[in-house]
Amino acid sequence: MTTKDPQARGLAALAALIADETRAACLLTLLDGRAWTAGELARHAGVTASTLSEHLGRLVAGGLLTEERQGRHRYVRLADARAAQLIEDLAAHVAPVARRPRTLRESTAGSAMARGRTCYDHLAGRLGIALTDALTERGLLRQDTGFALTEAGLDWFGAAGITLDRTGRRPLARACLDWTERRPHLAGVAGAALCRHALEAGWCVRIGSERAVKVTPSGERVLSELFGVEWRAWC
Repeated sequence: MTTKDPQARGLAALAALIADETRAACLLTLLDGRAWTAGELARHAGVTASTLSEHLGRLVAGGLLTEERQGRHRYVRLADARAAQLIEDLAAHVAPVARRPRTLRESTAGSAMARGRTCYDHLAGRLGIALTDALTERGLLRQDTGFALTEAGLDWFGAAGITLDRTGRRPLARACLDWTERRPHLAGVAGAALCRHALEAGWCVRIGSERAVKVTPSGERVLSELFGVEWRAWC
C-alpha cells in the first residue's frame, strides 16, 4: 500500500536521512554548536573524506546542516536550533550504551562530558542539571506545566546581565532530556543565553575537542553566590 500523504512522504525521507550511522555520528558531533571542517568530521566518524562528502551533501540538501566555505575549507554546522532540538530529542530516546572505556583518555573524556558539556548551545550534564535545579528551587523556573521562567526569573536574568532575545519564535525556556542524567535540563532562549554568558564571563571553559566544559575557580564562586550551588559536591 502506498500513501499519497505528502507529509508522510516527507517524514519518511527525514527519518531515512538520519537513519545512517555515519550521518548520525556527524549530527551528534555537531551538537557542540560549532562549525567543523569536512576533514575533521571524516576523521571523527572514521570514514574517508570522499565518503563523508556524500553524506554531508545529503544532510545539507535535507535542511539539517548548513555549510560555509572559506578558501579550500568547507565548514558545516547544524542548520538551526530546531535541527539541534530534533537530534537532542531523538538521542534522548536511545538507551545509554554500557561500554567499558578502552583507554584512560576515553574514560577521562567520558567523565568530563558527564560532569558538564554543551548540548548545542546550552549547558548539560551534571552542570546543566545543577543549574536547572537551582533556578527551580529559587522560584525562577517552573517545571510543573512544562518549562517556563517566572516573573522573578525574568528579573533575575536581567539583574545578572544576561540578555534574553525574545524576538524570535524559539521558546524562552524548554526542557531538554539529558542523556547522561536522564533528567531535563534548561534549553531554549534562556538556556542558550545562560550558556553563552557562562563561557564569555569565564564561569566555565571548553576542554578538549569534544563538548565538555569545566567550571573555573571564579565560576565556582559565582555558582555559590548566584545559584547556591556548591559545584564540588556535584563533581
